[in-house]
Amino acid sequence: MSEQKRKKKTWPITPIGKPRMTQRDKWAKRPAVMRYRAFCDEVRARGMTIPEAGARIEFHIPMPKSWSKKKRKIMNGKPHQQKPDLDNMIKSALDSVYSEDCMIHEIYAKKVWAETGAIVIEEESDGKTSKANS
Repeated sequence: MSEQKRKKKTWPITPIGKPRMTQRDKWAKRPAVMRYRAFCDEVRARGMTIPEAGARIEFHIPMPKSWSKKKRKIMNGKPHQQKPDLDNMIKSALDSVYSEDCMIHEIYAKKVWAETGAIVIEEESDGKTSKANS
């Protein structure tokens, strides 16, 4: 079995989970929905892409400023095991890149603590990367 080369791209965008939205959110300006819309706008403006298959996405969640330097050093790179949920973060990333994300059929994702927020996408170097369909 041959090991395929992968390319890694880091997007300096603080990830967020997709909020539960209602019909009212089309006209009501709830803060969670406004943050989500701003996130989607930033992802599109930076031209982030996610391949249809074989993507490895790592969400870097920024550590709270209130944490001590010692705790920050210990937690850097450790699994983030609280809200937002990983599935909601995947949804927000895919929905911001694709108008219809039904063609995504394979994805691996994780979320970890980091000094700054970022989204790291690793893909096969010879794989197909789709552009945003918005």
